[in-house]
Amino acid sequence: MNKILLIIQREYTTRVRKKSFWIASLLVPILIAAVYAIPLYLFLNSNDTKTIEVVDESKLFKGKLQSEEDITFKFIETTFEQAKKNLYKSNADIVVNIPKDILDNPNGVKMVGKKSIGLSVQFSIQGKIQNELRNIKLQRANIDLKVLEENKVNVNAKTYTLDEDGGEQSSSSTGAMILAGIFGMILYISAFLYGSQVMNGVIEEKSNRIIEVMISSVRPFQLMMGKIVGVGLVGLTQFLLWGVLTFGASTATTAIMSGKIQEKVETLKKSGAGSDEIKKYQDSVKDTNPLSSISQTIENISLAKIIICFFLFYIGGYLLYSSLFAAIGSAVENSSEAQQFMFPVTIPIILSFILAQVIIQKPDSPIAFWASIFPLTSPIDMMVRLPFGVPNWEIALSFVLLVFGFLGTTWFAGKVYRVGILMYGKKPSWKEISKWVFYKG
Repeated sequence: MNKILLIIQREYTTRVRKKSFWIASLLVPILIAAVYAIPLYLFLNSNDTKTIEVVDESKLFKGKLQSEEDITFKFIETTFEQAKKNLYKSNADIVVNIPKDILDNPNGVKMVGKKSIGLSVQFSIQGKIQNELRNIKLQRANIDLKVLEENKVNVNAKTYTLDEDGGEQSSSSTGAMILAGIFGMILYISAFLYGSQVMNGVIEEKSNRIIEVMISSVRPFQLMMGKIVGVGLVGLTQFLLWGVLTFGASTATTAIMSGKIQEKVETLKKSGAGSDEIKKYQDSVKDTNPLSSISQTIENISLAKIIICFFLFYIGGYLLYSSLFAAIGSAVENSSEAQQFMFPVTIPIILSFILAQVIIQKPDSPIAFWASIFPLTSPIDMMVRLPFGVPNWEIALSFVLLVFGFLGTTWFAGKVYRVGILMYGKKPSWKEISKWVFYKG
């Protein structure tokens, strides 16, 4: 046991002392905070108002296209050709031409801008013209627009989950999807990243013949387990640093943004804005910030449950795949030879990620259930399902099967490892590797 601990200590300290470890540990939380902070910052500081000159040849739209905070309409009495010539001399950004036959030819609208017209501006202008064109046609058909507006209803349903006691908890499908995507991506990358580190470490020691000296002091299985556990602890340390630093960066960024949001709300109040307009602004901010929906999802599931499940399935999945990567590293002498043996191991990891896309859409489907139970796919797919709500018995069954899975792969890898690390000068075949499993001694 002491020998395994020494190997674990060596693998851990060697990797933690590297600059690349600390650069990644500091950079990732900053990038995560930036992912939600930058869109929110741009939204709060967006003052890009577009001035739209409208040449209305139909004489039907003047005074009916209402300006908004980011778009101002200005009707001009000139030809479209003249308006295009004067565009660079004017303060306008875009010229819109509404043809005479707009009622019969709604696709005849043209837009010309000083710069490329963004999709959001294009859709906004098209939507306003389309709505007004609809109103004109309804009026000509003697349909009362006031009655239509009074009967116009927007449905914005609130979603809830029902617990076993019959109580309701508000839920967020958007937050669950984002959180599921984050879990899936982290575990997908970590399976490759840390598994490959184990494999490359074995290949390096084998090619340098260092492993022959080490085998004289420790058993092959002890060496393999020490390397696997040491690299795994590096991964856990990095995840812990990412969690703490991301929480700190997110808290600080949220506090700064909350102050700016409150300043904007106070400005709206002073300008005489009504409660509906302020609520609309606050809802827009909430939609821009994904953290609000993620935090709601975390509250419904329990943060402690998420953390415990994440570490359990990370450890189980890591042990399962890293043992297979260690076996591959022991059977080859360089990275190029490892490629043919890596393919069967990486297929379940890639399949897990593909199935995760289906699970996000249908978290309660049979495919989602079996993908989150099968040991080779459960480390990723169970964590993808978790934000949508998974019964405790399913989590327990999945983890128990995962434990049996990594015990089986570790036994298999140990058999291959004890023979492979001393094999030189020959590229083994699958048939020969299968024989190594049944060697005695």
